[in-house]
Amino acid sequence: MGDAEKNLSSQNPPFSTAADPGSANRFWIALAMAVGFLAVVVGAIFFFGHQKPDPNAHKADPYLVNLKPSNLHISVGEDFAGNRITYVEGNITNTGDKKVTGATMEVRFKNILGETVQQENLPVMVLLYKDPEDYGTLQQAPLAPGQTREFQLTLEHVTSDWDHQLPQVKMVGVSY
Repeated sequence: MGDAEKNLSSQNPPFSTAADPGSANRFWIALAMAVGFLAVVVGAIFFFGHQKPDPNAHKADPYLVNLKPSNLHISVGEDFAGNRITYVEGNITNTGDKKVTGATMEVRFKNILGETVQQENLPVMVLLYKDPEDYGTLQQAPLAPGQTREFQLTLEHVTSDWDHQLPQVKMVGVSY
């Protein structure tokens, strides 16, 4: 090797086997930052996502036992567009001492195996006028203590899996 080649090879070695001490420090700093970031994210998820359950969330209003549905039956009709509408109808009696201004019923349709195939919570609509027949909200015509009125629940779609038996009906909401 000549002097020119020695100077060139010592200035720019083709491969360096010595590790760069700065790259090791950068690696550990980046790793520490990533771990810190993950700790903050996990802490935030735990803190903001972990809330105490509302103890009243699943408690039904005690007044619900005073609303008694009876004479349940199903009827079928069509809307103006020709779509099939299913109605769950009957009577509702207020056996309590408060005027009811709103109510919600849960309707559960079962299949032939007894499995729930459709469940909906629907507002109770009461008969306002017989001729022409018209239903409206309990807000429009509150249910007084001791009073019984005809009601209707309207379903725009009922699953084809339904066993065509009367669905289970349960009071789930009330306002007074």
